[in-house]
Amino acid sequence: MMAADSTREKKKVQIVDFLYKYGTLITILLLVVFFGTVTDNFLSTTNIINILRSISIVTIIAIGLTVSLSVGGFDLSVGSVASLANALVISMYVWHGQSFGLGIAVTIVFCLVVGVINAWLVINFKIQDMLMTLATMFVFQGVALTYTRGATISQNMVMPSGDFATGQIPKLFGKLGQVPWIIVIMLVIVAAVHLFLTYTKHGRYMYMIGGNQEAAKLSGIAVSRYRLFAYMISALFAAIGGIVLGARVMNAEVNAGGPYLMDAVAAAFIGYSVFGAGKPNAFGTFAGAVLIGILSNGLIMLSIPYYAMDIVKGSVLALALGITYYKRKH
Repeated sequence: MMAADSTREKKKVQIVDFLYKYGTLITILLLVVFFGTVTDNFLSTTNIINILRSISIVTIIAIGLTVSLSVGGFDLSVGSVASLANALVISMYVWHGQSFGLGIAVTIVFCLVVGVINAWLVINFKIQDMLMTLATMFVFQGVALTYTRGATISQNMVMPSGDFATGQIPKLFGKLGQVPWIIVIMLVIVAAVHLFLTYTKHGRYMYMIGGNQEAAKLSGIAVSRYRLFAYMISALFAAIGGIVLGARVMNAEVNAGGPYLMDAVAAAFIGYSVFGAGKPNAFGTFAGAVLIGILSNGLIMLSIPYYAMDIVKGSVLALALGITYYKRKH
């Protein structure tokens, strides 16, 4: 009797392990088969490219969040930083008439300063990362709104003085938001961060800090320096996400990056379980973003109302968190 119970327990553990490692990829495959069967154009090349394009910005922002998670942090301000970057880069062209390269450079430098501010607050005040970045999320969102005066920035817009804006968005900038470049940028970032976290000593140090900060400190690792680096990288990719968003829509909407936060968080946490990694990782985050992208695209093709999308996304995130934390406790 005890032997039978032990066998059942082992089988249960094996099933849980298998689902933990391959559940996300199996789900993606099943969704592809399902949507490919019930809709006409889901598997067309055009639609596949459309899915990859639609997840590009989410993936870029989520990769930054993944880096902050690797050191045990949780940067909730990435959506607001993306909004700020979106407003800054478009304003550099429309309001100030800057060149393609200078507009992007100024935006990235400013957002890196934001990353330093986040890290300084988290490290020095020793407040839980999620709570501190929740506060800075509102601050940076307010900065973006104040900077734009709550208005959409676009070519030929009416300025407060009553004159029309004379700056033009460079055509080269617009190409960043078009296929194939938007997809190429995403894939390069995913590959670069995957290689960095997996195969470099600095990536391993960051995982050690995320696993046990005190043990990492006792091992001689400069914990504060790596946490600063992680938040700067998180801000950098949020900035790139905001810049690419600007290139895609060719304007800066109010709080344009805000809606990407939930999807980025979902993608990063879904990615924990891919191939049994059990930790934040770039490839897993990409797989999580693909899963969300396929769900959204397929549901739209089935004419599911847009306001029901968050129910599905929230359910997927809850399931991913449930599997991740169940595995950690067992």
